[in-house]
Amino acid sequence: MKLLRVGAKGAEKPAILDADGTYRDLSGVVGDIAGTALTPEGLANIRAADIAMLPKLDGNSRIGPCVGNVGKFICVGLNYADHAAESGMAVPTEPVLFMKATSAIVGPNDDVIIPKNAIKPDWEVELGIIIGKEARYVDEANALDHVAGYCVVNDVSERHFQTERSGQWVKGKSADTFGPIGPWMVTADEITDPQNLSMFLEVDGHRYQNGSTKTMVFGVRHLVHYISQFMSLQPGDIITTGTPPGVGMGIKPEPVWLKPGNVMHLGIEGLGEQRQMTKAYSA
Repeated sequence: MKLLRVGAKGAEKPAILDADGTYRDLSGVVGDIAGTALTPEGLANIRAADIAMLPKLDGNSRIGPCVGNVGKFICVGLNYADHAAESGMAVPTEPVLFMKATSAIVGPNDDVIIPKNAIKPDWEVELGIIIGKEARYVDEANALDHVAGYCVVNDVSERHFQTERSGQWVKGKSADTFGPIGPWMVTADEITDPQNLSMFLEVDGHRYQNGSTKTMVFGVRHLVHYISQFMSLQPGDIITTGTPPGVGMGIKPEPVWLKPGNVMHLGIEGLGEQRQMTKAYSA
């Protein structure tokens, strides 16, 4: 299933994409694409609905973030060896974890606002894991049982804030609009192998990132297992799993940074595409 949320910001309706690409309103089936709706029981309830009988929604409506009320937005850094190399950093021996503020989350095609005092705004196409079943100290062999589905994430970053302003990376990752997710959550049963998905990102039509999840240092199964050793994972939590090479800071001979008026276009095989315009912050 492809589950999404459609409508104005703060008033999104839960929806499902039918076989013809039509948005069908799930409001009579589930309150939101969030929390308990993402559990195995919640997804079974959605599967049991007669999709063809659900009301149609306007196909031109705004698509919101594919998951509502996200509890934790967990990020994995340097999880592609070639991205670590372009960043001038060693490949980690254990996953590098940091958090992204949930207030950064926006829809897949919403504008990305470059924050005040930004110097080095950058892009990162990433595979997002959406948790559907509580995970606490799970074995790696059973880790995928806790995954509800997957989505596209643009882990927008401000590198000056991230690496030159001291402290943790979170300050360079958490500006409002720095977390586009969607367009939809694709349930795990539709993704045969999350470690074999092609991915890309373009800025103004120029392709900078062209990679595959097969080159992850730590795969989906290991990440869910590993993170659950340090914190419980709850339905609706999102893990974004790192980016392949081609980010702006890695461009030679000079880095390329986002500026107002750029258009980012990105996608992952089987998970859909996003398109955002960058705009300057305005009070």
